[in-house]
Amino acid sequence: MRAFTHNALPGRVVFGAGSLAKLSEEIERLGARRALVLCTPQQREQAQDVAARLGTRCAGIFDQAVMHVPIETARAARAEARRLDADCAVAVGGGSTTGLGKAIALESSLPILAIPTTYAGSEMTPIYGITEDGLKKTGRDARVLPRTVIYDPTLTLGLPTGLSATSGMNAIAHAVEALYAEDANPISSMLAAEGIRALRQGLPRVVAEPLDLEGRSRCLYGAWLCGAVLGSVGMALHHKLCHTLGGSFNLPHAETHTVVLPHAVAYNRAAAPEAMKLAAAALDAEDAARALYALARELGAPLALKDIGMRESDLDRAAEIATKSPYYNPRPVEYGAIRKLLDDAYHGREPA
Repeated sequence: MRAFTHNALPGRVVFGAGSLAKLSEEIERLGARRALVLCTPQQREQAQDVAARLGTRCAGIFDQAVMHVPIETARAARAEARRLDADCAVAVGGGSTTGLGKAIALESSLPILAIPTTYAGSEMTPIYGITEDGLKKTGRDARVLPRTVIYDPTLTLGLPTGLSATSGMNAIAHAVEALYAEDANPISSMLAAEGIRALRQGLPRVVAEPLDLEGRSRCLYGAWLCGAVLGSVGMALHHKLCHTLGGSFNLPHAETHTVVLPHAVAYNRAAAPEAMKLAAAALDAEDAARALYALARELGAPLALKDIGMRESDLDRAAEIATKSPYYNPRPVEYGAIRKLLDDAYHGREPA
């Protein structure tokens, strides 16, 4: 066996139906007294329930979280945390809300308690992203990793099936790419394969029966593993493309990951054969790229960039941005090949 280094990230996970009831206990464990509850405008009701559970420990609610964490929103949230003298942030929702909590922690080192209501997985990573002047800048910093994560599958029962599908595909993307990351290792690959497998089993159940609590639990478990593995290894082409499309063209985050993933995998197929075998096996298929495309189609998820707001006239610029300062990737990142990949994704063609 080859030598390797594995970074096991710190953090406490409380998992199970009804585990939100332990919120006050977990806040006390953090030593917090004034928690700022974060959410999107659409999840204000869930945030109010969390605030009620916190009682006097709740300093207030900031409900302006949006996709890709615009720098203006980050600054407003940071100012609100200072104004309220908050000593903790409680992020209720998906990647947008968790990302906002990270933006606050990046500047203030405020501890974050995350309560995921989607399958984004970002709550398990020290990765942050902030969009400024049309460019999404990402980085890693231990300060932004949530200290505690409460996974309560009952909180995902109301997640629409469409969002469940794309959120789950987003999580799968984290794990698939981790299999061919520059610093992939046997531990991270084991976690990635198990996460892919759990989501492949759970997502069709959730789409067929949204109130299937066991299906929801499988998906949330898979999202946890996929997020954890993304947090322990580096990113590659797929995430660079999605950061470009999201940050510079404001495409919806999970939907973009869903559309791009099969094409990024096909791009790297020949350059990372062992990783592709592991991904295919976890998907119970022979070819990972085709299996991911077929899964998205089975779930009724979008298959084409043109269907989620991308303009064909912007493909050239997207290819330029994505290839200007590429992340590590097992296959060289070349403008012509990336432009072809984006064209296939734009039209929703099945990977060859």
